[in-house]
Parts: sequence; structure tokens; C-alpha cells
Amino acid sequence: MNSTLTYSRFSSLPHSLRNEANNYIEFLVLKHNKNNRKKHPKAGCMKGIFTIQPDFNEPLEDFKDYM
Repeated sequence: MNSTLTYSRFSSLPHSLRNEANNYIEFLVLKHNKNNRKKHPKAGCMKGIFTIQPDFNEPLEDFKDYM
């Protein structure tokens, strides 16, 4: 459907239906923008994914020569 045909159909509507069509178009634009927004991760969403080993603070064997 081309823009000219759409505009002519829109122009032929009564004023009340034009308002309703305009409201629907705004709804579609908002829906499209909402779906295309980049979603940001929420705080705590990675909880439980990473764990720290009990010997985390122990010296590494590779550095025993330097201690």
C-alpha cells in the first residue's frame, strides 16, 4: 500500500474515526519503539552464576619461588 492511497483513505474518514486511527497509529509507533529498545540487565541478574573457591586468597604455587 502506498502513502498516497493511505492518505486518501485517511482523509475520507469522518473526524471521529480520524482521531481513532491516529490514536492507533501512535500506539503502533510506541509498541515498535518499545520492542526495539535495548534491554538493560537488572542488578543481581547474575547471582549464583559465579562462585569463589575457598582457596581464593591462598598463595599460588607458581609464585612460591618469589616468596
